[in-house]
Amino acid sequence: MNKKPQWFLIKTEQEYNEALARYRVIKYSTAGEKDHQEKLLLVHLIENYENSLWDLPEVDPIEMIKIRMEDFGYKATDLAAVYGDKGTVSKVLNYKQPLSLTMIRKFSKLLHLPASALLKEYAIS
Repeated sequence: MNKKPQWFLIKTEQEYNEALARYRVIKYSTAGEKDHQEKLLLVHLIENYENSLWDLPEVDPIEMIKIRMEDFGYKATDLAAVYGDKGTVSKVLNYKQPLSLTMIRKFSKLLHLPASALLKEYAIS
């Protein structure tokens, strides 16, 4: 018989990875299903842990994207593969075009950045 894990505040990288793995299994559960309450709890615990780790520098969203690209070893083509348009990604990275909401969502997920950090205003040239 599978026993449901008990969740507590996430304090280690291992606990974080376990919570993420479990979340991926139950993320599509909906209200009324047995895993829905656990999913809601995991979202809260994961977010709390991530927010405790992120000490984001005060830089504009494009610089933040570039820093994270360097951290992960990504190139503009990797962002374009996720977004779907190399030209637009290039314009954004060169401050010629602002980030779109779709880009913010996709880049936030890809680069493990809170979407709120990519919403800050910045100058377009």
